[in-house]
Amino acid sequence: MADIVLINPKFEISYWGLEHALPLMGKKANLPVAALPLLAALTPEEHSITLIDENVEPIDFDRCARADLVGLTGMSVQRFRMTQILEELKRRGCFTAVGGPYVTVQEDYFEGLADVIFVGEAERTWPQFLQEWPQGRHQYRYEQAEKTDMSTVPTPRFDLMKSSRYAFGSVQFSRGCPFQCEFCDIIVTFGRRPRIKTAGQVIAELEAIRREGLRIVFVVDDNLIGNKRAIKPILRAVVQWQQAHAYPLTFFTEASLDLADDPELMDLMVEANILFVFIGIETPNEASLKETKKLQNLRQGGSIVEKVHRIQNAGMGVWCGMIMGFDNDDETIFEAQRQFLHEARITTAMTGMLHAIPKTPLYDRLLAEGRLDLDDRPAFGTNVIPLKLSRQELRDGYIRVMNQLYEPDAYFERMEDLFIRGNLQLGQGRARWWRTHRLRQLASETMWLAQSIGLFLRLMTAVPDPGLRREYRRRLWRFLKHRRNPGMTLVYLLHMAMHYHAFTLARSLRSAIERSGGEESEREAVLINSF
Repeated sequence: MADIVLINPKFEISYWGLEHALPLMGKKANLPVAALPLLAALTPEEHSITLIDENVEPIDFDRCARADLVGLTGMSVQRFRMTQILEELKRRGCFTAVGGPYVTVQEDYFEGLADVIFVGEAERTWPQFLQEWPQGRHQYRYEQAEKTDMSTVPTPRFDLMKSSRYAFGSVQFSRGCPFQCEFCDIIVTFGRRPRIKTAGQVIAELEAIRREGLRIVFVVDDNLIGNKRAIKPILRAVVQWQQAHAYPLTFFTEASLDLADDPELMDLMVEANILFVFIGIETPNEASLKETKKLQNLRQGGSIVEKVHRIQNAGMGVWCGMIMGFDNDDETIFEAQRQFLHEARITTAMTGMLHAIPKTPLYDRLLAEGRLDLDDRPAFGTNVIPLKLSRQELRDGYIRVMNQLYEPDAYFERMEDLFIRGNLQLGQGRARWWRTHRLRQLASETMWLAQSIGLFLRLMTAVPDPGLRREYRRRLWRFLKHRRNPGMTLVYLLHMAMHYHAFTLARSLRSAIERSGGEESEREAVLINSF
């Protein structure tokens, strides 16, 4: 029997990390990483396993030193902390294994620090390694010859995570995306053929999440609707489960913009209680969309703004990813991005500069063109050297847009366009079920009212800027004059907490660059990349 410790390193402060908002929610991290509980489920029962997420608890290196094996997973933004952890583990004589997204695309990055690496998916290679390792027959590099058959994936061991410390839960229905966006590493890691779990597997995961007391869940699929035909029966099963258990879970997820072209699919997602969907819109510049092969955003059936409104009108809010720095972007892209988000009524946008990830077609093309900064911490926050902008113009324009988007007036104008003037109706499927279950409705709305009061009081006591607190009070009062639904009020207040995080992050980045006179330090480079 082996004693195994698996670690997810701490993230840098980032847009989706919600670090400034989490204290308002009484939480340590936004959601648990999917890899740790899944690897625990794949580990044979004869081994003991401990999961450590540094985002919710410190790493006990003395405990790691007593283990037979210490494994790390991590994304590109975690690579510096991964290196520090591996160096400490090696000083203590630990046997180390590394897997996850970053080592998959940059295999030599941890050379000399990792005893074993896992490239890509590990449903087969992790058990294979655990069988070979005690006999001294293990390899240095493991990679599956074929993608995982998702119907064989076990239910993750959520019970080994400290679930109460997270704001949200996470589940996975499928992997893979059929599209071929040049910059995306998803198709490198998971392939272009979407693979999906069975309805039974999905329901088992929902039951496990529910047992942990989590109520808001991120479906982490990079494109939930990559296989529209296959996902529809899964969603129908989720709807049946939700109704059978009085709608215990609220979801948000990721999908492609062609969701707007399928009314049946949108209806199913609403019935399943998916409230928000994150969509990779990337840019309003059609030439840039063609350049990066994101042709699904250019299909007939209306403009991008019209399709976003179609999804909103169906009963789901839209968050999105936006990118600046494509070859066809010039100095007009900054205002175009801001104007697009205003017209689309998108409150929450993860806006960043184009970055070339190793093994992607974009990386290979720019490397061949001599347009990559190969430093580990590239200057100006991105490794891409743009064509029509200087690197400083791109960085400064990006910082300007981030600050403009989260200035209170601009942010709440988008909020009011969506929630008040647009009358966004979230949770319609649950509301229809409630018509015959009034006591369930009363219980839920009483809980949401109490949570809303608690969150508002924390906003009023924990946000240090009196002008910002005053703005939050004013905007909430305007909202309540039009809508007094407890659930929608809680959503509105959560968006206030998200605003505080993004506003603080954008201001800190601008201030850091201003203090440095435009010459960023290592800290500023990390901040820029964190968006």
